[in-house]
Amino acid sequence: MARDGTPKDTGDFSWICLRDFDFTSFCTQRSIIDTVNIFFLCAFYISLLCNLIRKNNGSDSHRKGWVCTVVSVCCALISISYFSNGLWCLISNSENFRKLRWLVYFFRGLVWVSLAVSLLVQRTKWVQVLNLVWWVSLCTLVSALNIEILFREHNIQILDLVQWPVHLSLVFCAFQILYFASQSTQNTTMLEPLLALKDENKQSKLAHANFLSKLTFSWINSLLKLGYSKPLALEDIPSLVSEDEAASAYQKFCHAWDSFLRDRSKGNSARNLVLWSISRAYLQENLLIAILALLRTISVAVSPLFLYAFVNSSKTKEKNLREGLIIVGCLIICKIIESLSQRHWFVKSRRSGMRMRSALMVAIYKKQLKLSSAARRRHSTGEIVNYIAVDAYRMGEFPWWFHTTWTSVVQLFLSIGVLFGVVGLGALPGLAPLLTCGFLNIPFAKIIQKCQSEFMVAQDERLRSTSEILNSMKIIKLQSWEEKFKTLVETLRAKEFKWLAKAQFIKAHGSFMYWMSPTIVSSVVFLGCALLRSTPLNAGTIFTILATLRTMSEPVRVIPEALSVVIQVKVSFDRLNTFLLDDELSDDVSGRNLIQNPVNSVEIQVGNFGWDPESMSPTLRDLNVEIKWGQKVAVCGPVGGGKSSLIYAILGEIPKISGTVNVGGTVAYVSQTSWIQSGTIRDNILFGKPMDNTRYEDAIKVCALDKDINAFSHGDLTEIGQRGINLSGGQKQRIQLARAVYNDADVYLLDDPFSAVDAHTATVLFYDCVMTALRKKTVLLVTHQVEFLSHVDRIIVMEGGVVTQSGCYEDLLTEGTAFEQLVNAHREAISATDQNNDLSGEFEDVINVFQPLESHGFHLSKEQTTEQISPKGQVSQLTQEEEIEIGNVGWKPFWDYIYLSKGSLLLCLILLAQVAFTGLQAASTFWLALAIEVPKVTNGILIGVYTVVSLSSAGFVWLRSIMGALLGLKASTSFFSGFNNAIFKAPMLFFDSTPVGRILTRASSDLSTLDFDIPYALTFVVGGAIDLLTIIGIMASVTWQVLIVAVPALIASKYIQGYYQASSRELMRINGTTKAPVMNFATETSLGVVTVRAFNMADRFYQNYLKLVDRDAKLFFHSNVATEWLILRIEVLQNLTLFTGALLLVLLPNGFVSPGLAGLSLSYALSLTGCQIFMSRWLCNFSNYIISIERINQFIHLPEEPPAIVESKKPPLSWPSKGRIELQNLEIRYRPNAPLVLKGITCTFKEGSRVGIVGRTGSGKSTLVSALFRLVDPARGDIIIDGISILPMGLKDLRMKLSIIPQEPTLFRGSIRTNLDPIGLYSDNEIWEALEKCQLKSTISRLPNLLDSSVNDEGDNWSVGQRQLLCLGRVILKRNKILVLDEATASVDSTTDSILQRVIRQEFAGCTVITIAHRVLSVIDSDMVMVLSNGKVVEYDEPSKLMKTNSYFSKLVAEYWSSRNKNFS
Repeated sequence: MARDGTPKDTGDFSWICLRDFDFTSFCTQRSIIDTVNIFFLCAFYISLLCNLIRKNNGSDSHRKGWVCTVVSVCCALISISYFSNGLWCLISNSENFRKLRWLVYFFRGLVWVSLAVSLLVQRTKWVQVLNLVWWVSLCTLVSALNIEILFREHNIQILDLVQWPVHLSLVFCAFQILYFASQSTQNTTMLEPLLALKDENKQSKLAHANFLSKLTFSWINSLLKLGYSKPLALEDIPSLVSEDEAASAYQKFCHAWDSFLRDRSKGNSARNLVLWSISRAYLQENLLIAILALLRTISVAVSPLFLYAFVNSSKTKEKNLREGLIIVGCLIICKIIESLSQRHWFVKSRRSGMRMRSALMVAIYKKQLKLSSAARRRHSTGEIVNYIAVDAYRMGEFPWWFHTTWTSVVQLFLSIGVLFGVVGLGALPGLAPLLTCGFLNIPFAKIIQKCQSEFMVAQDERLRSTSEILNSMKIIKLQSWEEKFKTLVETLRAKEFKWLAKAQFIKAHGSFMYWMSPTIVSSVVFLGCALLRSTPLNAGTIFTILATLRTMSEPVRVIPEALSVVIQVKVSFDRLNTFLLDDELSDDVSGRNLIQNPVNSVEIQVGNFGWDPESMSPTLRDLNVEIKWGQKVAVCGPVGGGKSSLIYAILGEIPKISGTVNVGGTVAYVSQTSWIQSGTIRDNILFGKPMDNTRYEDAIKVCALDKDINAFSHGDLTEIGQRGINLSGGQKQRIQLARAVYNDADVYLLDDPFSAVDAHTATVLFYDCVMTALRKKTVLLVTHQVEFLSHVDRIIVMEGGVVTQSGCYEDLLTEGTAFEQLVNAHREAISATDQNNDLSGEFEDVINVFQPLESHGFHLSKEQTTEQISPKGQVSQLTQEEEIEIGNVGWKPFWDYIYLSKGSLLLCLILLAQVAFTGLQAASTFWLALAIEVPKVTNGILIGVYTVVSLSSAGFVWLRSIMGALLGLKASTSFFSGFNNAIFKAPMLFFDSTPVGRILTRASSDLSTLDFDIPYALTFVVGGAIDLLTIIGIMASVTWQVLIVAVPALIASKYIQGYYQASSRELMRINGTTKAPVMNFATETSLGVVTVRAFNMADRFYQNYLKLVDRDAKLFFHSNVATEWLILRIEVLQNLTLFTGALLLVLLPNGFVSPGLAGLSLSYALSLTGCQIFMSRWLCNFSNYIISIERINQFIHLPEEPPAIVESKKPPLSWPSKGRIELQNLEIRYRPNAPLVLKGITCTFKEGSRVGIVGRTGSGKSTLVSALFRLVDPARGDIIIDGISILPMGLKDLRMKLSIIPQEPTLFRGSIRTNLDPIGLYSDNEIWEALEKCQLKSTISRLPNLLDSSVNDEGDNWSVGQRQLLCLGRVILKRNKILVLDEATASVDSTTDSILQRVIRQEFAGCTVITIAHRVLSVIDSDMVMVLSNGKVVEYDEPSKLMKTNSYFSKLVAEYWSSRNKNFS
């Protein structure tokens, strides 16, 4: 065998090569290729044999492409040539025969035959992958050999030349076959039923992706292609694979959680169970992530060694081409490993985080469905939503940060090892500044963490107040408290902003230290090398040191931040652990046993219950209640007597101290405060039950909803706003009742269902619903309507948490106790009314005339009731789909960001500072590259100049960071101010049609993006772009030929980024709309959890929540995969530039490029890919972040309601002095082109008169009040008060002069004092006097904190009646001349009601009092009564005159009086 490596040894394969092994000889290299072929041949034929044994047809059914057919023919022809050569060697019996060259030819002929066969036989996916690896490996090895032959010998044999393109074609065929295989797998669904096909199309392509597709993320191509062709919609996004779904994630977590709970019960309670459960559930997948992260870390850490090898190779007098190519080859392998491992690390870590996030979100939701009453007081609705929105959401990024933390430490130590390996002891002095800079990061990180923690506390406080304000915006506008609450939010934001500003400036100082530390460390290392003489300061040493320090700087910067994130996650784990371990409701705790008793439906024996189990005085004491099957039992008593608590005791919601509770059969519950879900009316009534048309229409009819539904534009498919905001109180209560009736339960618990409806409707509901529709059911009815008590089977009287009386109506009247006082109070109220109006005789006449009219006689006609309950017309729903921008809006949001923050100058300064920084950095490295070649430049001058120039560049980066922080803070201030002003100035219609969650998402996550993310993204994009251009410029200055690849690579990167951005933009926008429904649903469930549990609907709500979580998660997942898809392709393009630059340095003649410039070029080239990825990632992030600007901007430019004060139209200070109100042809519509709600009302409310307004629900009563307070301005007509039109004047001037007690009492978190007097206008004596008049002084004076006693969220620690009394106290304090009572006493008993009516008559004797009436008693003593129907005044006169005619009002009174006579006969 020739040792010179000539091409003549192409057939050699013998012991000679093995005996005299030389890697540089062609013989040895060909032998290696043959050995590889032997291995793959064995694997290929073993796989085929296994498939034949299993008779597995696999995926061989797909059609072969013509390319594969042509290549297989070529392979066959090459094999024939090899067999011919081998045969010739055998026949000729020459020297080739003795060298066994014939065997080599025969073997290679067999290889090529096998290649031809492998092209045609692709039975299984394993065989396809095996062939891919075989063909790619063979092509790589053969190409490397042929290139070396060309460079060394400048010629090549014909057979080798022919084989080369065939090898390349084989690689092409491999990828083509794998692609068609994946298509074939997806097309197999065409053979399945149509329904299965539909489900399959919705599923992610990941489920059927092959190995190559998963490796390169090509499975997402179809989604990106669709996104490029049209704006993506939610339905275009594929669903998650089963293992990523929330149900699967929760099951894994739950299995681990239950295991740890069992261990905890044995005594080991110190551990955080949430953390350990998450760790156990997701350990396996995170081990794989750890391996990928370690591979990437090793690849990055060893990269500087390639630079060292290149520069040392270029210094040799004779260029060793083979050595250079080997270095390039190793560099390519290293970069491929780095790229693939990092991309899959990122995707898999975020995928794991998504599963953790989903598991915890579901765990929190499921926990709140089981939370006990005591635990609910410890965790408010806002806090529970915060656990989901903040703590659980953090888990999405937690695995990534966790692996980043430990890999950064590993990378740091590996880099230090590389540094010592290159420069020896000279690196030792550099450790001092490195450790110093590292330790200095720790206090920075602690300060930033403290700032962020304080910021989050302040943000929670602001969001809680914002949520409360948004939910109560109607009362705030009615009372003209916008300025007060706007100031409150701004004050809370100022606290938040203080910590935000501190954090941003600390980060700016930290960035200065980050960029200064490499300069100081490198200078000290250079100095150490010079002084210790451990290694000469040549180009190889200098640029290897710089490259190594560059790989060290990232861990030094990231470790403190990563530790900070991990600490925040630990805090979240602790919060969630506390919540998930809190008390739950269970049969043992509540004592509610579902036992079928043949006699009693509900049974409580010696029951003691307390909301606070530790309290010495129970809420309910010594309860002994028995309710037989089918009985109708009423519960009455004074406000705060324990009526609602009795229902909670039966439901098991109030902790049982002692006794037993037995409930037979299913339960339906109607709460005192209406709980309505977002959705359609139909959804609320069905409540998850299947549709039964007959039962459904019956439920609607007996709950008096048929006319209301027919009046809605979309019938029962009308969308209900959040909390039923677009429904009246009566409509919400009747929908609740219809839900209970449709549920067809055994036991009905009705908590004061008639308080929110008018007297006529209450009568209809009582007789038609309670007494008729539910005649065979057990009903427990809490009520203040004494007139219904005579019709029930039994009455329970409660006072002070004790059952004081129990029995039938007649028996209780004769006992002469509390019940008789209650009835007598009701009679006295009526008698007082009779005396005041002298109408008793007229009542009797009316009764005689209308005696045949029973309550059920006021039903709709048959024609009306049989109308189809269905959508009518195409009028838009009140609650609209969230508006999102579509398509590429270009740079408009960015310029909005700059314009609104007035940051043009700061942006220019940021650009200049970045250019200066990059220029000085480049100058310092150029100085090193050039000065090292000049013998006269001493080491001292070399290091000194470099240090000065580098440090000055760090000064510019500090300026850039400071100005970036200032720009961000200015923008945050401007956007928040604009957003806050727009919300408080928005008309009421906006809040009626916009879910609170939609506004809160902008006030929380979008504003946080504006605060933290956008300023840094902006500076990073600017810095990355300038750095990228600088790197390419430096590489081109050394080897200009690199531009041939670099420029097309940049253009291709820009195109790919644009292709990706079309989909990414829409994914982020849609993701902005999928988080809010998750939070809204959790909020709704939390508010109505008692109803959900009572109806036994927890599982249905759980399933619905799973769907919402998965919908949000699929956007998160596909968005992350799309990002890594982009970065992988950009990495490939930029690595081509790097490989080209490295190859050029190898191929250029010796001495063409100096070692210094070669080191400079390669050191920058090694950072090229990282720089491009950094810029691309931040550009994508920035493009996604500015969607938050879009979303906030939508609300900044909301239409405003009229101004609060109009100086030219200010009324006199004494206005209104009389209280005369004139309505002139008043027409109201809520939207342009919407139908009129009030239709030409003309009338006068005389000064000092009491006007009662009655009418069915939907007749326009509330709209008239809205018009008076200008919550909606008239479409036509005018409202004049004391001779002055209210339309031109400011809203504050108007509303401050009017008083109202709304139908739904609203309290705010705070104290009694702040709820009665939010603005602080009144003294304590005046407040106590008001409390005395509204019957609350005795209750509040018993509390330890008196006026400073706490009021919880929404006043839920006070009964509904007490809340209404506090609202009455507000208007008594204001003493305005005009008072509107929107059924202000609906939720109080008759005794309290009569007292309050007397107080109102006394306190507002000379005032105009307008009463929206649901009770006849409320308007009988009015001076005038207005009857509204369908937006028109049908009657307006004195009650006495209306009683003398066959009027609507007289019918209403007759019905009431008939009921009264029945009760008191």
